[in-house]
Amino acid sequence: MSGRMSRKHHMKGAEVSCCVKYFLFGFNIIFWLLGAAFLSIGLWAWAEKGVLSNLSSITDLGGFDPVWLFIVVGGVMFILGFAGCIGALRENTLLLKFFSVFLGLIFFLELAAGILAFVFKDWIKDQLNLFINNNIKAYRDDIDLQNLIDFAQEYWSCCGAHGPDDWNQNIYFNCTDKNTSREKCGVPFSCCVKDPAEDVINTQCGYDVRDVRLQGELDRQKYIYTKGCVGQFEKWLQDNLIIVAGVFVGIALLQIFGICLAQNLVSDVKAIKANW
Repeated sequence: MSGRMSRKHHMKGAEVSCCVKYFLFGFNIIFWLLGAAFLSIGLWAWAEKGVLSNLSSITDLGGFDPVWLFIVVGGVMFILGFAGCIGALRENTLLLKFFSVFLGLIFFLELAAGILAFVFKDWIKDQLNLFINNNIKAYRDDIDLQNLIDFAQEYWSCCGAHGPDDWNQNIYFNCTDKNTSREKCGVPFSCCVKDPAEDVINTQCGYDVRDVRLQGELDRQKYIYTKGCVGQFEKWLQDNLIIVAGVFVGIALLQIFGICLAQNLVSDVKAIKANW
């Protein structure tokens, strides 16, 4: 009799916190839905390009495909969110451990990347320069890449990696005699200084702006951005350092919070199982 009473007492003392359980479930539902949205956007974009019907076309892309970012980030978020949701709802310690370990691994990778970026900032700058130049070459190869470059040049008021002449690396914009393109010796419209009076974007505003024979000693600064995107991106980081740091710290705190919730729930489940 006393043994039964003692067992009931222990079972009553060790309970899963409903607050922790459903808070973790809600946390992961949002995480899972965001992952599903990112993954769906990425797969839809791939389907629009015909990549899903011809997987060999992945290797044909000359530069960075922004769709990859949606697919990878969405896939990771979807898997983690799903594991966290089911783990919390079913009180499955295996899924909860998978969720917390994987989230912890991502956190330490982000931390390591941040430290390495600070230590090897000159190397990062060179790689960024190489990355932009490689994508300049592939500007017309993929519409998503084109939109990404146009957005970056418009947002940071820049042109090319170090300046407008970087567009000589693109077969449509270079100034060689062999180039028969109408865009020869020009730059994309996103390099153009915007006229506030214009409501419609003039996509031909960059034609011939780098052709000295046609324009003479043209003052480029009146018509196009002359600063490179590498320098402008560095300047933007310095000007918005507090905001950027705040975003990264906020993401890190959310990850730590998720890990703590999962570990707390694992401890509660283990405590209950120990009493059986």
